[in-house]
Amino acid sequence: MSIFVKAVELGSFSAAADALNMSPQLVGKHVQFLEQHLGIRLINRTTRRQHLTEVGSQFYERCRNILAEVESAEALAAETRAVPRGKLKINAPVSFGIHALTPKLPKYLGAHPEVSIELSLSNRLVDLIDEGYDAVFRVGELVDSGLIARRLDPYRLVICAAPNYLRSRGVPSKPDDLKEHDCLIFSHTMLRTHWDLEGPDGSVNIPIYGRLMIDNGEALLQAALAGLGIILQPFELVRSSLEAGSLVAVLPEYNVPTRSLHILHAPDRRITPKLRSFLDFVSSEFSGREWV
Repeated sequence: MSIFVKAVELGSFSAAADALNMSPQLVGKHVQFLEQHLGIRLINRTTRRQHLTEVGSQFYERCRNILAEVESAEALAAETRAVPRGKLKINAPVSFGIHALTPKLPKYLGAHPEVSIELSLSNRLVDLIDEGYDAVFRVGELVDSGLIARRLDPYRLVICAAPNYLRSRGVPSKPDDLKEHDCLIFSHTMLRTHWDLEGPDGSVNIPIYGRLMIDNGEALLQAALAGLGIILQPFELVRSSLEAGSLVAVLPEYNVPTRSLHILHAPDRRITPKLRSFLDFVSSEFSGREWV
C-alpha cells in the first residue's frame, strides 16, 4: 500500500523508486502484486504516463487514511516508550499548589530526572493556550473551555477559628450563629457572601459578614491565627494548625460541601511523554481521597 500511494503521489514508478531507494521494476512488481491480490486494475500505465482508474482513485484515498492511522499508532507507541524529558509549565491555585501539590513534586521529579517543572501559583483563571501552560489545575465547576479535563478527588473545606477568638466571642452551636461572628472572607469565590453547610436538618445557606476580605488563603490563615475571625478554607491549608491546636474546628457536626478539582490540558491528538507522565502521576496521587 505504501509503495502504491508513493507512486500515485509522485506520478511515476521511477520517481517513487528514487524516493524509496529501490528500482522502478521493483515498484512496478509491488503494484502488480497488489492488483493481482485485489483482482482489479488500479493504475492504467503507458510508456509515457499513468493515471488512476476510478476504483484505483477510491482505493488510493482509503490507503492514505489507513497508512496515516498506522503512522499515528506507531508514533503513539514510540512516545509511550520514550523517556519523559523537557520542561512542564503548570498552573495551580495558591493554597492547593503550596499545601497539596508541591509536597508531591519530589516524588514525581525523582521518578523523572529529565523533566523540570515551572510552577505558577495564581487564583485567577489563566489562559492555558495563550500563556503557554502544559496543564492547569482548577478548583470549582468548569466552564466549557474546549480543554480536556481529568477529574480528581473533590477539594475538602473546613470551618475553623483560633481558640482565643472563640473564648472572646463564643463558640457557634448552629449555622445561624455565624451571622453574629466576624468571618474572614476569601474574595475570589462565591463563598465571600454565603457559606453552604450540610447537617442533621439538611442543607442550609448562611449569609456571612466580616470586616476583612483577602484574596489569598495564606493571609487568611494568618488572620485567623491572630484571632481576627472564623475562616472557611481548604483542609490542606489549615491541617497543621488544627493538629497543633492553634485552630479548632467550628460546627464540626456540619459538613461543608466539597468543591470539584480537575487538571486540564489542551486537546492535542498526541500527548508528549512528559505531560502524559505528569497527568498519570497526578491522577494517582490525587485520587482515592488519601491526600485529604
